[in-house]
Amino acid sequence: MKNIANILIICFLAVIGGLLPSCKKDVVHILNLGNFSDTTGNLKDAAVADGIHFGMAVDYNDFTSNPTYAAIVKANCDQVTFENEMKGQYLLQNDGSVNFTQADAFVNAVNAAGLDVFGHTLIWYQQQNASYLNNIVGGTGGGASNLLNNGGFESWNGSTPTGWAYYNQQNGNFSQGTGGANVHSGSYSLAVNVTGGQTDSWRLQVASPSFPVLQGHVYTASFWIMSSTGGSQYQVEGRSPNGSVSYSGNQPTPSTWTLKTFSFTAASSGNGMITFDMGASPNGTTYIDDVSVIDQTAAQQQSTPEAITHRVDSVMKNYITTVVGHYAGKVKAWDVINELFTDNGQIRNNTNTPNSNGNQNFFVWSNYLGDSIGFKAFQYAHQADPNALLFINDYGLETNAAKLDSLIAYVNRLKSAGVPIDGIGTQLHIAWNTSFAGIDNMFQKLAATGLKIHVSELDVRINPYSKPNITSTPLDQYFAYQAVAYKYVVQSFLKNVPKAQQYGITVWGVHDPDSWLYNNGNDYPLLFDKNFAKKPAFAAVLEALKANGQ
Repeated sequence: MKNIANILIICFLAVIGGLLPSCKKDVVHILNLGNFSDTTGNLKDAAVADGIHFGMAVDYNDFTSNPTYAAIVKANCDQVTFENEMKGQYLLQNDGSVNFTQADAFVNAVNAAGLDVFGHTLIWYQQQNASYLNNIVGGTGGGASNLLNNGGFESWNGSTPTGWAYYNQQNGNFSQGTGGANVHSGSYSLAVNVTGGQTDSWRLQVASPSFPVLQGHVYTASFWIMSSTGGSQYQVEGRSPNGSVSYSGNQPTPSTWTLKTFSFTAASSGNGMITFDMGASPNGTTYIDDVSVIDQTAAQQQSTPEAITHRVDSVMKNYITTVVGHYAGKVKAWDVINELFTDNGQIRNNTNTPNSNGNQNFFVWSNYLGDSIGFKAFQYAHQADPNALLFINDYGLETNAAKLDSLIAYVNRLKSAGVPIDGIGTQLHIAWNTSFAGIDNMFQKLAATGLKIHVSELDVRINPYSKPNITSTPLDQYFAYQAVAYKYVVQSFLKNVPKAQQYGITVWGVHDPDSWLYNNGNDYPLLFDKNFAKKPAFAAVLEALKANGQ
């Protein structure tokens, strides 16, 4: 009768509290409340007794400035995962270099505390330097670079823009253009002052800095030009290294700033240039600004799928090699690829994983590399540090059979090809009512690959439907359900994964306000509460670890 009464009370409270849409649908293992009060000891020692790692995701500012936070991490973890500092958004710079300043400071801080670092993550479709990466594939800039130096006339040597040269000046001269109306962008433009009246265009010329050209390639010069003088004209020359010249012929100068272009084909290879011929105009002043030159032929060649794939592969190789090599011997395990699969088990691309929210840090590597991404990325990481353990990491494997089976099939292909992959990370962002059978099934299938298994980002929601005003519900009951779920994950991991394949368990955060699921205090998914007090979930995990180690 007591159990029946309990279940009726729990159903009633859940429904009126608005936490669950119905009691029948979501009452899962609710009578297994347990008695989670023994918090004696720490998680690290209990885990080490089991031969596994125990870790938490940590934040640099909290770890280095909050003594309570740091003390909990040091007492309960033998390794940590950086929540952000090792992701591409924070390491990869706009020029393709890697800035290790913050990550190094964090590695040094946790190493000084006696903790190892689990590297997270090398390749992911989120939190990337998408500006740089999209430029590499031609999302901006068309894959072509401006070949011309000082085309904006911002650098000057006396009265001459750096790198430029004046010729003839028989009916005029050149000077520095200033003033808002006389400059297209920046601080300066080139002012062309015609003083000798209308005559031959070559009598007043300015030549650009030289730029490399290849025979047969088409080069396009773009520039902004304007003159308020009626009848003003300009001509552009494209000069090849062998002296061959292509002419635009005299063109009317617009009265307001206008973008113009001129293209020519290089007759030989070497250093070419462009020249502006300004003599065929009446007295007056013309302004030129923001001149650029691109190799149109190379741009077209760079836009082929094969060329794009090659560039993305080269960037990935350089990035992985640089990062893993930098931390060789310090970071002993890495998530090489994170969240490669969609929920229906497909490898991600720009169609099945659209950037629908306009995320500025969004770049789907596998859109360009396809399923070869794993074959390449793991090789690059292994070459940079042959001693590091290398993992593939994903979420939803405990509830999504399609994703689980796709990941396992992919991993087995990697293994068959001799790719150096050591383990699988299963994130396990679950709720108190997640199917325990699904958790068991996942661990059993993952273990069958023969690889090491890492519970990589564990947290347990008490409010899986994001109902408002969670604090109005009987939280003690749901903290008990949460503890049961935490305990079951640990037990299932230790039971269903052979001991030699058990890598460790990482909880995704330290105390509830750290969590990405906290939602301004409407969910409490971690082991410590907002005041850093141990929750029943802590006691549950400790109990499961202790029981296995005895």
